[in-house]
Amino acid sequence: MLKLTLKPGEYIDIGKNIRVIFSGGSANNIHLLVDAPRELNIARSSAGEKKAPSPYYKEQGISEEAKQEIREILRRERRGAEGNTR
Repeated sequence: MLKLTLKPGEYIDIGKNIRVIFSGGSANNIHLLVDAPRELNIARSSAGEKKAPSPYYKEQGISEEAKQEIREILRRERRGAEGNTR
């Protein structure tokens, strides 16, 4: 485990796309901002409490078929837009 000391406004990068920013605090609380992709499940727990399963789950992504259909629609729209500008 790594223990760090931060001043308000300082941050920690975890990997390429997660940033934890210390935004201040008071006597018994600290305030953190977490900037991470939506598909990550970030759960809060309290020290000393038994952990219950999180009621929050990662959003279901769209199917590969739907992704392919979206790509095809975008390609057709681009081709149509290019044809209208000539």
